[in-house]
Amino acid sequence: MQKLLIATKNKGKLEELTSFFLDLPVKLLSLSDIGIDDDFEEKGETYRENSQGKAIFYSKKSRLPTIADDGGIEISALGGKPGPKSRRWLGRESTDEELIRHMISVSKNLPDDNRKAFFRTCVSFALPDGRVWSSFGEVDGIIAKKPHLKTLKGYPYRSFFFLPEINKYYHESDLTPEEMRAYNHRYKAVSKLKPVIIRELGL
Repeated sequence: MQKLLIATKNKGKLEELTSFFLDLPVKLLSLSDIGIDDDFEEKGETYRENSQGKAIFYSKKSRLPTIADDGGIEISALGGKPGPKSRRWLGRESTDEELIRHMISVSKNLPDDNRKAFFRTCVSFALPDGRVWSSFGEVDGIIAKKPHLKTLKGYPYRSFFFLPEINKYYHESDLTPEEMRAYNHRYKAVSKLKPVIIRELGL
């Protein structure tokens, strides 16, 4: 059976990405499964640069076909910030708790008529020979005035992201499985990339 490495150390993201590939006849592996503890330093200015760099780095290190992604939240009133620097918005790699505290302050200061925001992601698939493919996904919503009562480990910004179309937070405890698939930006990107993965792995 073909193997596919999901290259992330974010447990929430690992769980989510893994669930999106369960329909493929592949053995899904994590970095910890194969004993890789090396970090990839995200220096890119775009989601694509970070996503592709990460996928190539871990594919060459593991000698396995690899999935990696990079994404972030973009707040319209802040000119699209924090974007690719979402995890490093405070000038360094920050914890969920630190980012939630910061977002409480940001949320209070956003104008009522411009609370629009987007989650955007780039998911990349790399082979050990250096070839790489990418796809994009996004979901639009607004920044809520108050965070969701429950925080999602690894996803601090989802506590503030509200989907006006269905009057729900972008939060797994609120959304049905069908709604999560319909709105999930990462799922949209993975769906576009799957035909390439199937072709290249001969599935």
